[in-house]
Amino acid sequence: MTVAAHTEVAGVPVTSGRRIAGVLLRDKGAVVSAAFLVLIVLMAICAPLISAITGHGPNDFDSAAIDTDLGGLPRGSLGGISAEHLLGVEPQNGRDILARIAYGARVSLLIATAATALTTLLGVVLGMLAGFYQGWVDQVICRVMDFLMAFPALIFMIAILSSLPQGNKSVLLVVVITGFGWPYLARVVRGQTMTLVNREFVEAARASGASTGTLVFKEILPNLRSSLIVMTTLAVPGYVGTEAGLSFLGVGVAPPTPSWGQMIASSVSWYAVDPMYFVIPGAFLLCLVLSLTVLGDRLRAAIDAGDAS
Repeated sequence: MTVAAHTEVAGVPVTSGRRIAGVLLRDKGAVVSAAFLVLIVLMAICAPLISAITGHGPNDFDSAAIDTDLGGLPRGSLGGISAEHLLGVEPQNGRDILARIAYGARVSLLIATAATALTTLLGVVLGMLAGFYQGWVDQVICRVMDFLMAFPALIFMIAILSSLPQGNKSVLLVVVITGFGWPYLARVVRGQTMTLVNREFVEAARASGASTGTLVFKEILPNLRSSLIVMTTLAVPGYVGTEAGLSFLGVGVAPPTPSWGQMIASSVSWYAVDPMYFVIPGAFLLCLVLSLTVLGDRLRAAIDAGDAS
């Protein structure tokens, strides 16, 4: 029997998805963050449709939208924002910023989601192994975690990605981010597993002849659910920022694949004469990371309130 079941028997309300959803819906910050996140997800999913409707692909040059006499600056005000280009165009080549933002959202969310899924899988499996079996298994896994956590992750990510062949940089980014990210989750899972493995309900299940799989998947893992939900929610914005930072430095997603970090890097030399080229991708990145962070924080508060009650 799990801790949640004991709580229910004692007559204390159990944290439920419906109660958490109710708390989040009453929180304006969570609602606004969720709405913006839904907008970005829809833009990412519908990126080809957006290009089809506007008539501009992410890599289509529009020479009519730039003024060659002014060094390639967009025609019109605010970076070339018009009915044809709703968010303006890039200087020199006239690529549509809306299309590149939509396709860049797809890249950022795919990399961040894939890295979060793999990090969670590795962190949960290795953390539970260390906490459940302890002994030499715990020692080996802990030494690997200490080894990886001792590295300055960003510097080594840059070094590794710079030395690897170009290939599919999106896959390489997911692998490298996962390799340096899983120990942080595994350490938390290990600590909680070591606490739960000696609890009365686990001892009772073990005494009744439950197998190791039953103990792990039916007794311990369900009691890690709240922590895992919160940690994975808070991991996504960190990985979005990591992907953007690596792409900004030129070792992440390679052109012509659109990336917000790549767009911000290209805009640095233009911000004095075309600030919108810098502001638009920067604002989208800021709002996405902020929305994910706020939503994760509100979710953690809702779960903690339920556990406390």
